[in-house]
Amino acid sequence: MASWGCQHELDGKCSKINDLVCDPGMKGCVLAGRYFFLSSDDKNQRLRDKQQRTAQQPDDEPAD
Repeated sequence: MASWGCQHELDGKCSKINDLVCDPGMKGCVLAGRYFFLSSDDKNQRLRDKQQRTAQQPDDEPAD
């Protein structure tokens, strides 16, 4: 089994977000918008928005 540790988590609190209880993917978290979370659909909204923007961008290559 693999595990990870966040550099901002100290004693269960996030040093990046005003010492709030660490909740991976919460607003302001460095992981938000980069990964998919099974625990809460709200945490995945930023990732879905990012994917939509990427899909809507026109191709940079000119047509022949």
